Amino acid sequence: MRRLVSGLAATALAVSAFWGPPAQAGKANDTLVWATDRENPITDSSYLNTRELVIIGTLIFDRLVHLDDNYKPVPLLAESWKWENDTTLDLVIRKGVKFHSGKELDAEDVAYTLNFIVDPANGSFNRSYLSWIKKAEVLDKHKVRLTMDKPFPTALTFLAGSGNILPKGHYEKAPARADGKKDFGAVPSDGTGPYKIAELKPGQSLLMVRNEDYWAGSPKGKPPIGKILFRTIKDSNTRLAELMTGAIDWVWDVPKDEAERLQRAPNLTIENAKTLRISYLTMDATGRSPDKRFMDKRVRQALNHAINRKSLVDNLVGAPSQVIYSPCHPDQFGCSEDVTKYDYNPDKAKKLLAEAGHPNGFEFDLHAYRERHITEAVIGDLVRVGLKPRLVYLQYGPLVQAIHKGQAAVINLTWGSSSIPDVSASTGHFFTGSPDDLAQDKEVIATIQAANGTIDPDKRAELWHKALKRISDEAYWVPMFTYAKFYAYSKNLDFKATSDEIPQFYKAKWK
Repeated sequence: MRRLVSGLAATALAVSAFWGPPAQAGKANDTLVWATDRENPITDSSYLNTRELVIIGTLIFDRLVHLDDNYKPVPLLAESWKWENDTTLDLVIRKGVKFHSGKELDAEDVAYTLNFIVDPANGSFNRSYLSWIKKAEVLDKHKVRLTMDKPFPTALTFLAGSGNILPKGHYEKAPARADGKKDFGAVPSDGTGPYKIAELKPGQSLLMVRNEDYWAGSPKGKPPIGKILFRTIKDSNTRLAELMTGAIDWVWDVPKDEAERLQRAPNLTIENAKTLRISYLTMDATGRSPDKRFMDKRVRQALNHAINRKSLVDNLVGAPSQVIYSPCHPDQFGCSEDVTKYDYNPDKAKKLLAEAGHPNGFEFDLHAYRERHITEAVIGDLVRVGLKPRLVYLQYGPLVQAIHKGQAAVINLTWGSSSIPDVSASTGHFFTGSPDDLAQDKEVIATIQAANGTIDPDKRAELWHKALKRISDEAYWVPMFTYAKFYAYSKNLDFKATSDEIPQFYKAKWK
């Protein structure tokens, strides 16, 4: 262990020597610098739904509703609301709020944003979260009506989890791509949030400065820190080395072993916090990819028995992570673990593969996009039952494209449900017939539609249990574990981690 700590310290010294004194980070410069390995070439999470852009979205945008620390919906841009009936929701829009461009917010902006997102022709990544909206219409300058085809009991929760409000006509400014289609994600962001975009270097960094005109009374509060800089640093050792030298202030997704070593660093705080994120394998049960072998239920069951979930939790993630068997987070409403559980049983996995005609296993591509060490551990388990996975490691955007184009048969993914504490944001996203649905099970789709269409919580829970049981029985996924995230940040930073996996940088302050 001492050699590893010394090696990281040596790397830190080398980085410090190369970069020189940290010119932008820290309390002295009133600039909170955070870094991950992800490239974020745009600022609109409707067109690149990385976790980084979800976080950045809370800084530069506001939504209609906010979830408090107990996940209770409270007013944000909507100062109040009223259910006119089971399918009609009226919202009163807050007066006196201005976009960063100076335009004053009104009902036209809200209706424009929501109607644009739910229109399938516009290709928003967030459409699935708001597709329950049939239309948004302006009742007066500061009142909007949302109508639905059927009841949607979690409407306010979903309005808090998606729908960054933009000024009317925002996407009309989109440039054309080479194929002639509009590149909506390329339009510079214009939000109402506590920070403004100051500089974007696509794929490298994003600088945000405090919105000095941010509206009083927001549950987000007036941000204490003047500037926030996001940086893309691909190499994890370089990120940690720059953290140790003070060139950056905050990182997360630190591997467990490295986090334990960093606890000895006197200038850092190390924290392992619960999240709403889950890790899983999904398999192409439809045969739309070139590899048809995962259409066989026995092959999918074999993968379920091959993965040592507990070892992943104990050795790579750490408490408070937990093993899961359903395609949802146990803290979400409607998520039931009372389903078929596939125990870790390599012998049974081998037997199922043999029954499916693969006594010697087979080669296949396993796609992934983050935390490579976890995917490599999964691959190790699969190799032990005779399978021969080839890792295809991509950025998130290209990986999603590969899935939607039918180019991926087995994928190691994670899902944070946009921090929405309801099963409709996890299972309800992946098993409703969308391009992300690699099962296309009509029974599951119909059951989820019924669950989403009732406001009776007991009936909802019953229907969700039925859907989850069917998904598990058919082994469409290999649900593995809930994430606990290791954070490492400067001792000068007063920061509190939250389980929704959306760091509240707008509340962080210097000690």
